Order: sequence, then structure tokens, then C-alpha cells
Amino acid sequence: MPAVSINIRLRSLLFFLVYNLLGIVHSLLCLLVAPFLNFRQRYAFVNLWTAGALWLLRHINGIQVEVRGRENIPVGESVVVMANHQSQWETFFLQLLIAPQTTVLKRELLWVPFFGWALALLDPIAIDRSKPGDALKTILRAGRKRLADGTSVVIFPEGTRQAPGQVGRFNAGGAMLACQAGARVVPIAHNAGCFWPARSLMRYPGTVTLEIGPPIETAGRKAQAVATEVEDWVRRHVEALNPPR
Repeated sequence: MPAVSINIRLRSLLFFLVYNLLGIVHSLLCLLVAPFLNFRQRYAFVNLWTAGALWLLRHINGIQVEVRGRENIPVGESVVVMANHQSQWETFFLQLLIAPQTTVLKRELLWVPFFGWALALLDPIAIDRSKPGDALKTILRAGRKRLADGTSVVIFPEGTRQAPGQVGRFNAGGAMLACQAGARVVPIAHNAGCFWPARSLMRYPGTVTLEIGPPIETAGRKAQAVATEVEDWVRRHVEALNPPR
């Protein structure tokens, strides 16, 4: 086995151990201090672990980050963020890139010991994916409230993680929320799966590139038209960020 492969395996294992140990300790601290914090303070405290995870990736695994189009993030405006889903990395990074925010996620994640308990403190929109109709109602009802309160909503419209370079079919829930709430959509594309693959312990050195598109207007538009525009943008940029090997 080449020396570099051994090095990557050892560093990946080290990250896994330290990342989870810190996560357990920090989750317990979050539960202790949460009753004394408002939402924004709680959000910042919980995401100390998020920032720590990214620090570990950079210094242990050699994973850097390049953000393109940061100027496309509206200031002082709650938006619906729609991004492709390849890895666990984007669920961390977007927490820091666009804050405060709430994420649409499957409710089972809140049942995970330690990690799920801290995640629940961020007031996510938890849905039951086995009941699509109820899930959509939850997204629309809770999403409108979050947006009205000045909190952006992050949605991964593919619903599940895809292999690098691939984009799954988008559901229209995010676009429907944006149209009903009169919020703009910010599309995001990235290639994090090349460096933190889904369902893998491996972490590969390199630079994750994340591209933020100009906000897409929704006023007076049909949700399906918005969803198609977002999906086309994300698909084009994911393909550009993940060239064939």
C-alpha cells in the first residue's frame, strides 16, 4: 500500500475519533447552557463545534475551502437556500456561511445521541420523509414562520446524498416555500463529496469549492418554474466542479 494511502487512512481515523469525542463533550455543554441563551446565542454556541470540525478537517486532513460568489448572499434578508447534497461537510459549512439559518432535515437525525440533541437546539424543520404530504405541509408552515422571523431556510432538494458529479431529481418543496413566502432563492453548488465522501470514514486532502449563485426572484412566478431554474443552475455548476476522472 502506498505511504500516502496509509497517511490518509490514519489521518481520517484521527479525525473521526477527535471529531466524535469533541462532539459528545460539546453536545453535553450545549444542553447545560441552552436554557440560559436566546436563539442567536444558542446558535452561535452550538456551532462552535461546527467551526471546530472544519478546523480539524483543515489541519488534520488538509481540506481547504474556496468560496466563490460570497457577494451573492443578501445582507439583512432571509432567503431560501437550495444546495446540492454530497457529503456531511455542507451541512456544517452552511451553518457558518449563512447565519442564522434553519435546515430542513429528516426527523430521525434528532434521535442520534449527542449530535441530534445539539442539532435540536438549532430549531431545525424536522420532517417525516415517509409521509411526503405531511412533510411538505411542515416545510411550508414552519418555513414561512422562520423566514418571517428573519431566519433563512436551507434545503437540500435532492433529499439524499449523491455521488460527486451527480445531481438527483429536485423536489419542489423549497421553491414552493420561497414563492409562498415571497423570498428569494440562493442556489449553491459544491464538490465536497470528492473530499468527504458520503457513508465513508475517509477524508481526502484538497480544496472544496463552493459556488454561490445570484439570488433568484420568485415574485409572481410558479414554483415549478423556480425549481427548474434552480436545478438547472445547480446541475451545470456541479458538473463544472466535478470534472470526469
